[in-house]
Amino acid sequence: MSRSYAVDCLLEPIFWFVDNFAGSLGKVFVFCVTVLTSSVVAIAYWIGLPYWWHRNPYLTVFLVIFGNWLLLNIVFHYYMAVTTPPGHPPNGAMLVEAAGICKKCISPKPPRTHHCSVCDKCILAMDHHCPWLNNCVGFFNARYFYLYMAYMVAGVTFIIVFGIDIGYVVIWINDPDAATLKDDPELIGHPLRMNQSGVLVPVKDILEYDSENFPREHILPTPLITEAQLISADPWKRKAVFFVAVACIAVFIALGGLVVMHTKNIGRGETSIEYHINTTMRKQNSNFRNPYNLGKKKNWRKFLGLTQGRTFIRHVLFPSRHAPTGTGLTWHATGDLEDWP
Repeated sequence: MSRSYAVDCLLEPIFWFVDNFAGSLGKVFVFCVTVLTSSVVAIAYWIGLPYWWHRNPYLTVFLVIFGNWLLLNIVFHYYMAVTTPPGHPPNGAMLVEAAGICKKCISPKPPRTHHCSVCDKCILAMDHHCPWLNNCVGFFNARYFYLYMAYMVAGVTFIIVFGIDIGYVVIWINDPDAATLKDDPELIGHPLRMNQSGVLVPVKDILEYDSENFPREHILPTPLITEAQLISADPWKRKAVFFVAVACIAVFIALGGLVVMHTKNIGRGETSIEYHINTTMRKQNSNFRNPYNLGKKKNWRKFLGLTQGRTFIRHVLFPSRHAPTGTGLTWHATGDLEDWP
């Protein structure tokens, strides 16, 4: 019995679980992402749209257009990341360049290719296996994966910014006056005062009251009842707003951190796996340089596929199915004489 043997024994159940159930759990995760996204969008239309329409109809038109542009990109890139194969080395083909032989596939392994134990296949330019996609992130779907995360972070930020007023009133303020008026939406936005009977009524009705019996100095001021306060008075809407707030903040923190990490990796021309490998190599040799780092600008153009006349506006800001540059079997390196366009 040694320490390494003991660690291997402890990790063996984890490896067995991943190999046998990760594929099935991936479908559950995809379903959860779909339901969660659909729920947040539905609540935004149910609560947020009437709220902003009451405040400013012209701004609401812009918010609907901008929000649906974000939603279109989120849905498109997530669907493409889930359904697009990441790329695999051709079976039985003789490769011009091979980094070695895969010990599990027993076949030539191109540069930057790694074996996925969940998919049980070699993946071209493998970044990682993502259970939320039920798919590996590799050469052919890495752009879809990154843009999905970027647009999702932008989407939840959009909801947080334009829903913060609703969230503040609903979550932190519990106005009992609003609860008494939730069945009379015509009073929204009117100044209200309390009459002799202790009932809240519009000021115009108070002024018509006999001033001798109820002088104006006895009129008790109350705040304006807003759309957000009426939302707060509805228990189902309160729960929905709380759900959206928790979901959006959690997604912003989780995916925001991943976007920052992958942004740095793309700028350095390396995948997540290569980041860990290259970090170890730099510790062993201070002169080590990533051979696939072509410079930040070229790395980004290559990753986004902005070659052959493609533009950022048409092929990044809007959904595009264009394939990445190259085949994933061979790669330009910093030592190549050929200048990449």
